[in-house]
Amino acid sequence: MQVVSTIAEVRTARPQWPTLGLVPTMGYLHAGHISLVERARAECGAVAVSIFVNPTQFGPNEDLASYPRDLERDLAMLRDAGCDLVWTPGVTEMYPPGFSTYVEVENVTAVLEGAKRPGHFRGVATVVTKLFNVVQPTRAYFGQKDAQQTVVIRRMVADLALPVDVVIAPTVREPDGLALSSRNTYLAPDERQAATVLSRALFAARERWRSGERSAAALRQLMQSILAAEPLAQVEYVSAAHPDTLAELETIDASGALLSMAVRIGRTRLIDNVVLDPAE
Repeated sequence: MQVVSTIAEVRTARPQWPTLGLVPTMGYLHAGHISLVERARAECGAVAVSIFVNPTQFGPNEDLASYPRDLERDLAMLRDAGCDLVWTPGVTEMYPPGFSTYVEVENVTAVLEGAKRPGHFRGVATVVTKLFNVVQPTRAYFGQKDAQQTVVIRRMVADLALPVDVVIAPTVREPDGLALSSRNTYLAPDERQAATVLSRALFAARERWRSGERSAAALRQLMQSILAAEPLAQVEYVSAAHPDTLAELETIDASGALLSMAVRIGRTRLIDNVVLDPAE
């Protein structure tokens, strides 16, 4: 496994792999990340992972300074997973002095996470575009847990005709349903137990939909009521939206829906979602 830190080193290494999968990460890896690495390796034959805590996607009152980091642990996990290339750029490598070019994706970034975290998706779109430009992956792998991010990246790739296939893998969960996230480490034991309310609300709404409910308002109300029963949960939003446009729905039709939410458990902000797919 090669570990490099500069753009020049990535470009020197890249030609040795005709097909390469890329898994962009911010480090502090968990089983969800590793599942992406393993899928990329199986489908592409070789896999690169980027580890970069991207400052441009954090707001001024967010957890950039305290975001969990453990590079040696990450490298050991990636070595065990059969990773071929790990790129660990510093901030000045990605954003050198005078950097002033950003990628803006409109419309789908105006709601949900975009409304709560202004500028977040500009940072995401910019750094992912740069990762794609440097690594030149055949395919790039992302988790469904960051649902709006996947919509934004797919839109960006389509609009800019970027030569990469975007692969979205299912959310990996703990046995009790909690979606894996690096931020779960912030949770105290009682908060960790309370955090299962997100998946319980989402799964209950999915079951109601599977039983024939097509009113998006009814599903939102069901999720809200389950969240309201958890004293430690502070709800930021609950959504039942079109899976591609993220517009809130009145009725769920053949396009299905994305059910998503952001909830604070104590001081920790968690997001989760499920996709209602009529084809399932």
